[in-house]
Amino acid sequence: MTDTSHARPLPEYLIRRYHGWKATSYEENKGWYKRLADEGQRPRAMVISCCDSRVHVTSIFGADQGEFFIHRNIANLVPPYEPDGKQHGTSAAVEYAVTALKVAHLIVLGHSSCGGVQGCYEMCEGRAPELEETSSFVGRWMDILRPQHGGLPEGDDPTRLRALEKRAILASIDNLMTFPFVASAVENGSLTLHGAWNDISTGALEVWDPADREFLPV
Repeated sequence: MTDTSHARPLPEYLIRRYHGWKATSYEENKGWYKRLADEGQRPRAMVISCCDSRVHVTSIFGADQGEFFIHRNIANLVPPYEPDGKQHGTSAAVEYAVTALKVAHLIVLGHSSCGGVQGCYEMCEGRAPELEETSSFVGRWMDILRPQHGGLPEGDDPTRLRALEKRAILASIDNLMTFPFVASAVENGSLTLHGAWNDISTGALEVWDPADREFLPV
């Protein structure tokens, strides 16, 4: 039998917030929630974003429940297609969104001051030996981004970090195209891929423009 003795009740402040939500937002829209429950989800887009608590995907795009299929991980990375029998949470989420939910858009959303990207940068600069340990889950996850460190523009650390944040987005889009079902959906026009970067401090949003080959403000 599973040992659940270490689990504890939710903190009281979360319980209070739940009751507040149930009495207001839910009560005012319970017909919509019932429809979502009865009819299932039909999101138009999947968003792959960072786990960072400051990145509020639904607020940024003014989205309602049922509109986005959201997957979050450290530094909004997508690994390359590797059907090796291991457990791949991000790959599973992408597969479900594209093959089962048939989303029309897949957005990789990066952000400023990303701790995961900074960890990769520090590791590549030889300043984070703890991330080099084979036992570091974060370090091995950031190996996905590691090749992008080469060829970063000259400049100070903040400039190079921002460039690496945006390279993380593009690397993930490249890796998405290694998934056969993603490539097929893109090629037949049923799916489009997008890259975006959000500045937490200013609220600015930049979107990758393939024609100009750069991130442009919207």
